[in-house]
Amino acid sequence: MILLGIAFLAGLITAISPCILPVLPILLGSGASGRRPFGIILGLVGSFSVFTVVGAALLDSLGLPQDTLRNLAIVLLLLLAATLLFPAAARMAERPLLRLTRSGPRTESSGIVLGASLGLVFVPCAGPVLAAVTALSATGGGGLETFFVAVAYASGAAVPMLAIAVGSKRLTESVDFLRKHAETTRRVAGALIGVSALAIALGADQRFTTAVPGYTETLQEKVEQNATAKRELAQLRRTGDEPALAASGTAPVAPELGGIVGWINSDPVSLRRLRGRVILIDFWTYSCVNCLRTLPHLKAWDQMYREDGLTIVGVHSPEFAFEREPGNVRSAVRKLGIRYPVALDNDFVTWTSYANQYWPAKYLIDRSGRVRYYHYGEGKYEETERQIRRYLGEGVGGEVTEVADRTPSGPLTPESYLGFDRLANFVGSRVVANREASYRFPRFLGPGQLAYAGRLVVEPERIVAGRGARLRIQFTAREVNLVLGGSGRLEVLLDGRRRHMLTIGGEPRLYRLLELAEVHEGLLELRFTPRLSAYAFTFG
Repeated sequence: MILLGIAFLAGLITAISPCILPVLPILLGSGASGRRPFGIILGLVGSFSVFTVVGAALLDSLGLPQDTLRNLAIVLLLLLAATLLFPAAARMAERPLLRLTRSGPRTESSGIVLGASLGLVFVPCAGPVLAAVTALSATGGGGLETFFVAVAYASGAAVPMLAIAVGSKRLTESVDFLRKHAETTRRVAGALIGVSALAIALGADQRFTTAVPGYTETLQEKVEQNATAKRELAQLRRTGDEPALAASGTAPVAPELGGIVGWINSDPVSLRRLRGRVILIDFWTYSCVNCLRTLPHLKAWDQMYREDGLTIVGVHSPEFAFEREPGNVRSAVRKLGIRYPVALDNDFVTWTSYANQYWPAKYLIDRSGRVRYYHYGEGKYEETERQIRRYLGEGVGGEVTEVADRTPSGPLTPESYLGFDRLANFVGSRVVANREASYRFPRFLGPGQLAYAGRLVVEPERIVAGRGARLRIQFTAREVNLVLGGSGRLEVLLDGRRRHMLTIGGEPRLYRLLELAEVHEGLLELRFTPRLSAYAFTFG
């Protein structure tokens, strides 16, 4: 019940966020057109809940593209707009229905079809609650409880929408001018719905909501990321077949490595076949600097303890689209000198079965196949090695490995993504998604803020440089890293002074931009040659 309340509040917040703006004209138009608000909301809650939980599996089973339902909903919205704009179209739409009923055409539609269409095109600003529901559903782990959470979330989002639709309908019914010009009112409503549906179809809604500041983010964090919410979501992720991997005093059986699309450095590996050995599962991705900083320890443990019975399995769960390419991962594994097996978990099946949420994350499995220890993030290398030696048993000889702990300490600038999907702390010109546009630096950047200048294309995961492309970020760190792709040159300036020029080439990977003697607060400026792409900063 607690999680249902949290989900309801999360939905309520998302419905007053910028995500509501693309469907706002449709809600206004629906009320003005005479559709019953409660029918609209019933259709919206039902379609959003059902298709969030089972939509992907249904489309997969039918062999249809994943955007089929959304496209169908857009077509229905356009048809509805046509019936409001053109009376002849309305009569044509009613004719098949009249054959099925003895009653005449209803002047006031229930609105359920409109609401169902809205539920398929409404894209909430997803937080941890909706992310958990989506991940469970996409991997087949969504049960009845997951469905109820989706219903609670959709119901919360529906409350402000219901108020908007009711207000629009009552305004239309109470204002004499609108009543006297009912036909014109219907056509205006049809135009609102039609223009909004076209905007959604062309992706203009995404560009618009990206440009509007996320004014509800702080409130969303307080509701969805407090200790109670995290505990409830962790329990939801463990429903069904998911194991309880939390520190509960028990040692759960380790989930099998499932959904692996390929292997590097090894033939396919299963935990069942490795029974009798101690196994360390490492969730990582090759462009994550936090993951890369753990690799010297992992490689040292592999070399020290492999003959004593330790097997390390790197589970590569990609953060960016380019990390899904097996060739890119294979090249990175070779360059990084990794010699233990690496599993390609492109669909996050193994990630989900471990209820994992972090890069990097380590799970230590004993010889009987039970999870005995886990650690999220960097650090605690001595403790992790102590646990490895403990479960390998008394026969382990020699000294412990000696690898410097490079885990950063102190307040640093957080990881900063550059594509519009996860763009935060951006200031300056309005972001134009998926097409080249001109940007200008603002006069001032606050701590952690970044800005663009020159000609760039801002895509979901990256920016692509055009003529005169530049980037500035106000940072606090000793090390600055950036994932870059394409071919060209990158000029690096610190506090207005040129530091060096980098040559970029090959598949996208992590580049070290700055390595300073101590933590520094300053302004980093990057100047790109055309067609270079940049994905995300990490700081150390």
